[in-house]
Amino acid sequence: MRVLETQRLVLREFQHEDLDALATILCDRETMRYYPVSFDHAAVADWIQRNRTRYANDGHGLWAMILKCTCELIGDCGLVRQSVDAVDEIEIGYHVRRDLWNQGYASEAARACRDYGFANLKVDRLISLIRPENLASRRVAEKNGMTIWKEVTKVDLLHYVYAIKRDRP
Repeated sequence: MRVLETQRLVLREFQHEDLDALATILCDRETMRYYPVSFDHAAVADWIQRNRTRYANDGHGLWAMILKCTCELIGDCGLVRQSVDAVDEIEIGYHVRRDLWNQGYASEAARACRDYGFANLKVDRLISLIRPENLASRRVAEKNGMTIWKEVTKVDLLHYVYAIKRDRP
């Protein structure tokens, strides 16, 4: 199911058939070096199922990022409920296949998710949880209009909480 479309991308719900393409991304150690756990095919299958459960329960989750010109799955991006200091927040998360880094795909998808979140969810703030040393993800958050709101420890690791508030007319 197609959820969002940008100039170069389609974001759609994950399907079980996405396992191998998504594993290319999530099982890549360099791509996931700032993520607290490593992935194998079983963990990627769980990732897909967790997001499918989120679609049913929350109406959103991480979506498959599809490159329009080739119809390839090149990453994920979406909106995920996260607990930050015991408060539910909605996070914009993203991963892009390493050979396609620095081409603006994460920023393009994250902006679309930001706009979708503010248009469709009853939230006044969206966040991104990012490890301080993950400079590329920090740049994506900053291009998305986010600034560091605070620091938190999750999974025994320091994270910056980037945030953006809904514009009020």
